Amino acid sequence: MELSIDPDARLSVPGQTANVSASSPLLKQTNAGGFKKVCRIEEESTCPFPGLPAGVLEMRVKEGSKIRNLMGFAMARMQNDARDAGQTGLRQVVFTGSGRAVTKTITCAEIMKRKLGGLHQITKLQYKGLREVWESQEGGDSEVTVHRTLPSISILLSKDPLDPLEPGYQPPENSLWEERNGGEASQTAEKRSVDSSESLTEPRAKRVCL
Repeated sequence: MELSIDPDARLSVPGQTANVSASSPLLKQTNAGGFKKVCRIEEESTCPFPGLPAGVLEMRVKEGSKIRNLMGFAMARMQNDARDAGQTGLRQVVFTGSGRAVTKTITCAEIMKRKLGGLHQITKLQYKGLREVWESQEGGDSEVTVHRTLPSISILLSKDPLDPLEPGYQPPENSLWEERNGGEASQTAEKRSVDSSESLTEPRAKRVCL
């Protein structure tokens, strides 16, 4: 397996740790092959939504996760499909993903917003650490540890209103539609009321003239 490393990655060899550049001889030797990944550990990041009530559903999206499986479980919990167990649907769900799973995380949130509707949203972006251990396939005790940082996204969807002043807040889509079209709708309604009132008064004026 070929090892690809970011330019800002940090390598650790037994007995020492150093920051290296993309032109480092050690990186060139590792990229040439002969190493296999034996361990991959992602650091646990803190929840970017402090104060969440207990029992909030957290969906951790991975690169190999199936969207159909994720949404089937999440939709069943957010809807009232749990009434067979004497429970009601949940009010909030958090989708989290990092690295290559960021796009899939956003897709899951958008699908739920379309299917349920009226969901308030808060999106948070952060970074999390990743440590990979690679061993030489040519024998010996050669071992390389790669430290990287991955972009991570967390999306909170809630049936209940959220703080609109919180950074990353998005109102429900129907609220956006009302804000965009509310002015036009009210103007149309006023115009119709004026036209109808004029149509009612015009016949009376004609009768008086006659």
